[in-house]
Order: sequence, then C-alpha cells, then structure tokens
Amino acid sequence: MPQFIDTARITVRSGNGGNGAVAFHREKYVAAGGPDGGDGGRGGDIVLQVDDHLSTLMDFRYKRKYTAGNGMDGSGKRCTGRDGEDLVIKVPRGTVVRDAESREIICDMSSGEPFILARGGKGGWGNKHFATPTRQVPNFAKAGLPGQTRDVLLELKLLADVGLVGFPNVGKSTLLSVVSKAQPKIANYHFTTLFPNLGVVYVEEGVSFVLADIPGIIEGASEGAGLGHDFLRHIDRCRLLIHVVDVSGSEGRDPVADFEAIQAELKEYSPELAARPMMVAGNKVDIAADRTGLEALKAHVEGLGMPFFELSAAAHQGTRELVMAAAQRLKELPPITVYEPTYVERPPEVDTSAPLDIAHEDDTWIVEGPWLQRLMANVNFGDFESRSWFDKMLRQSGLYDRLEEMGIQDGDIVSLYNLEFEYQK
Repeated sequence: MPQFIDTARITVRSGNGGNGAVAFHREKYVAAGGPDGGDGGRGGDIVLQVDDHLSTLMDFRYKRKYTAGNGMDGSGKRCTGRDGEDLVIKVPRGTVVRDAESREIICDMSSGEPFILARGGKGGWGNKHFATPTRQVPNFAKAGLPGQTRDVLLELKLLADVGLVGFPNVGKSTLLSVVSKAQPKIANYHFTTLFPNLGVVYVEEGVSFVLADIPGIIEGASEGAGLGHDFLRHIDRCRLLIHVVDVSGSEGRDPVADFEAIQAELKEYSPELAARPMMVAGNKVDIAADRTGLEALKAHVEGLGMPFFELSAAAHQGTRELVMAAAQRLKELPPITVYEPTYVERPPEVDTSAPLDIAHEDDTWIVEGPWLQRLMANVNFGDFESRSWFDKMLRQSGLYDRLEEMGIQDGDIVSLYNLEFEYQK
C-alpha cells in the first residue's frame, strides 16, 4: 500500500518568453524590403489539474521542482516563435494550495477547473514593431519577459460529508467497513489506522454520503502527541462529525472523560471545528459488562443537545439507525466547504536607482534600463491597482522628471520594452 502523504512543498517556474528577432526582408526585385523580425513565443504556464485517481501527495515527495517550457525566439519573415509548452501538474481533489511564505490560500482544487499557478513570460517584440518614418531600419528587438517563480505548499483536505472521530481502538474502522464497501485495516490495538480512509455510504436510492475514518486522537494531539493533529485537517471540510466512544469499559476508561478529552482537542485545534454539528455513537454495547458508563455518557451528551446512538459496529447493531439519522441531518446542512482564495499578489521590491537610457525618435520616447524588464514582468496591465503601482514606481525612479526636463509633451508616446503608452502630465 502506498504511503499516505498529505502535505508537500514545491517550487514552480513558468517558461520565459522568447526574444524578438532582428531581421530584414530580402527578396529578388524587392528593394528596401524593410524590417520583418518576428516576435518571440510566450513562455509555458504551470497549470494545476485535479485527478480523481490520486488520493495522496506522494508524487511530490521525490520531485519538488517543476519548470514549464520556454518560448522560442522569433525569426525572419515575421515568423513568431513557438510558444513554450505548458506543464500540467496533477493533484488530488481537495488539495489546498498556499503561498509558502505567508501561508495564504492561493486556490482550492476542489472543483474540476484547472488553475494557472504561474504564468509564462510574454514574448519580446521583433524589430518590425519599431519602424518609424525616420527610423526605417531598426536594428534592435526586445527580449522576452521572464516567467514566474513560486514556492507553494500543497495541503490535502479530504472531501467527506461525515467524519468519524474518537480515541484509538474505539471501533471507527469497523463502523466504516460495516456501513460502506471500504476495507480499512482492523485490529485490536491502538493506532491501527495510520491514515484517513474514505467510504461511500449508500442509504437508499439516490441518497448517499462520503464517510471519513480519521486516525485516532489522544490527549495532547493538538500539541503533537500521538499522531498529533496531522490528520485533523481532513475533517475541516466535514459537514457533520460522528464521535465514536467505547462504552464497553474493556480498557477501564470512563466514556464521559474520553468524550470531553476529544472535544477539548478539537477545540484546541479549531474552535470552529469543535462547534461543527455532531452526533455521538456509544460503541461496543454488546460486550459492555454493565450499562453504567453507557447511561452516564448518554445523559451527558443529551444534556449538551447532541443526539446519542447505541450501537455495536462489529455485531451490525444500531448502525442502520445511525446512518439514516446522519443522512437526514446532512439534508439540513450547507454543502462541503470550499476555501476562498486569500492570497494577494505582493509587488516585488525593485531597485530603481540604476540609470535609464532615454532616446527621442519622432514623437516616441524610447526608455531602456536594466530594471525595467524585471519591473514590467511583475505588472498585470489589466488590473487598475497593478497599473497604479507601476506608475508609482516610474515616478519614484525620477523617470517622469527627466522626461519633462528633456521636453516631453502631453500626447507623446513613451515606449518601454513591449509597452507603449501616451504621456500625460
């Protein structure tokens, strides 16, 4: 059986854009054919795609760096370079992608829609774009923009409607095997279950739900004891929790104390999770020496307003009633949680102290500098706030002041690499 891995850190880099070409049209009987250098191709994207055949992030344990293809350079005859090949990374459904530094959510791969994690760099313009009436032989082109590099955390949160929680060896795996076709490992010792198991519970025609068996929790789990809280993330999406408690007294434990201990661990991990709708199942009633512990737990749970069920998973006793009640409760609850993105792209720190080269051709001011390419690679020109930040960086660099000193007029065109815009004071 493959090892269950539910977290991974990877580095992704999209492809660089291809460079524009410097070329001139040469054909017999055609004089002064002019520039015809083609544009560079776009760099490949890094794309995340859900694969329902995957159930673990095991593949990312051995490969942690992913790079898309670079765009090809342009060529003569106005031929555009080939775009770089996109790299598709397949992840299990329910994978949450976070920024490695801030841990903010970039996307939740719960739907089947692909997500572009890193966009490829744009291709550079060929010299055909830079011909003017007075500059008919432009002997230069523009380089392609670099791709994005990102460090991200992948965190698998299983998509299940109902989660089974409780101490080790209380019968959660047995219950899962009885009410579904799942075949988890079952044995009479603690921590038999070392990773979550999922099973589909068919209640009746057209009614079913997904049940998750979470590895046993012990006191101190939220601080790392036992299996720690490593697997508690898998019940974050569960709409309903079933707390399984051993009421047989076979291990000399107090059912009420066990119930409160698990509740405390859930609250320590996430108060929101502890407040999730819950049903309590008193298991192993068939081997209970007496009903003292069972009755005490029942009174305690019902006093908290939670439904209580007596059952013996091993003897298939009371399991049908529990499943029917869970299905009925699910009809009243909202759908499985899908996490909204919280990540906001942060503008990079760009050193604008290096000098700029400014040339005036007709009504076009051509501005070049070692940092402009890096600056423009991080600007989304379709977003107002990103454009505002770009304008702010140009003003802070002193570019506009220099242009005004050199005599730029309103309406003149400013060319920055592949970008041209109208200057307004």
